[in-house]
Amino acid sequence: MTLTMTRDAKWMHVIAVFAFFLAACAPNMALMAQGLESQKAIDTIIGSDVQEEQASAEAQPERIIAAIENTLATTSEVRKTSNLDKVDIVFLPDAAENGLPPEIDAKFKEHEKEVVDLRKELEGNAMLFHAIDSRAVLMRDVVAVEFDGGKSVIIYAAAKPSR
Repeated sequence: MTLTMTRDAKWMHVIAVFAFFLAACAPNMALMAQGLESQKAIDTIIGSDVQEEQASAEAQPERIIAAIENTLATTSEVRKTSNLDKVDIVFLPDAAENGLPPEIDAKFKEHEKEVVDLRKELEGNAMLFHAIDSRAVLMRDVVAVEFDGGKSVIIYAAAKPSR
């Protein structure tokens, strides 16, 4: 007694075996990814010195406003950035508690679409994203970004330091 298979049935068997093979290998694939649980992995991705400081938004509104006004150019710079010597995160705790001062808030609302685009680019830049994330800053708290010259960036965040 011989069994005969049609050509379609043979392909169905091949596909079923291939699907089974993929399903059997899938649980181990997650183990091959680089984990971000270790500080060493995060430091390797960032590759820059990340510093943080606190400042009052009311004390330096001109600088923050200038950074907000320059958001379109900054977004382009974030897209191109792959290496920095220094990332400085400036926490604005007064803005986190009471909102942005009126003059900064007006400029922020004027450039809100550009700031949203900037935040998306920050999320897409692994180095800057992990620098921000390593300091427990939420992307929605980023108010402005300022590249000061060559290889350093200042990120203004309406947040309080986590420590």
